[in-house]
Amino acid sequence: MNTTTDISVIIPIYNEEHNIDELYKRLKAALNEVTQQYELIFVNDGSADHSLQKLITLTQQDQRVFYINLSRNFGHQVAVSAGLDYCKSKTTVIIDADLQDPPELIPKLYAEHSKGFDVVYAKRISRDGETFMKKATSKLFYRILQKITSFDIPLDVGDFRLLDKKVVEALREMPEQNKFLRGQIAWLGFKQTFVEFKREPRKYGESGYSYGKMFSLAFDAVTGFSDKPLLLVSRLGFLISLVSFFVILFAIFSHFVLKETITGWTSLIISSMFIGGIQLLSIGVIGEYISRISTNVKNRPLYVISDSNIEKENK
Repeated sequence: MNTTTDISVIIPIYNEEHNIDELYKRLKAALNEVTQQYELIFVNDGSADHSLQKLITLTQQDQRVFYINLSRNFGHQVAVSAGLDYCKSKTTVIIDADLQDPPELIPKLYAEHSKGFDVVYAKRISRDGETFMKKATSKLFYRILQKITSFDIPLDVGDFRLLDKKVVEALREMPEQNKFLRGQIAWLGFKQTFVEFKREPRKYGESGYSYGKMFSLAFDAVTGFSDKPLLLVSRLGFLISLVSFFVILFAIFSHFVLKETITGWTSLIISSMFIGGIQLLSIGVIGEYISRISTNVKNRPLYVISDSNIEKENK
């Protein structure tokens, strides 16, 4: 790998026109504390506002600013992956554009990297401006995810982190379509540490991460890094079959020994609906895994670039 700069900063953009100017100024100030050799890679993920025009203007004013304009909205994780494919530096920082993750933390992340750490992630000690429901569901999900995976995924962190170039190169070798970068980076291992910070509320606009997108990301995380749901389905099927077998034995015993025949359509309907629901749930879980296999087998490109002012590095 022929590195030309010290730090690349990847910023996925989705309808962030009100945040771009302030983010750019704060990133410049933070990076200048570390090095003059840096690049900013903005990935426009199908924004419907004037984000792209603002990015093009920045590239005309600063030769260290680059943009990648995706042909449509491919999603946050894919947008970050596109930036990872084009960065050329010794270290790479991933940061969102909503200003909730402070650019001023980058010098601290870089200082930890200088101590020999390959991954330095920003750990949130508070999350101002977010609803109780969002914080509670997020906290519950990541703790469940940590229990069902065979490796440690850091708690209370997002995608804001610094990566050494060898981590970036390893991520490029992971071609799966359903991206969950936090899990991929944790799975890779390497020497990891964290820097704590207080997450600020969003300044402008609304979050692009709806509950639907969060739910989809959660499914990608579970199906990408754990087979426990499949084990749960098989064990649940065995348990229900075992219970049904004993119910049949009890019914035979009652009819021929106790001379009491078990009657009642209510119990029959309830048991049928229960078993039917379990079957549909099991098929749905298996279907999710098959769907992801199908997506990867198609071997379509992860993203499509409409236009850009950056070229992919020759290897």
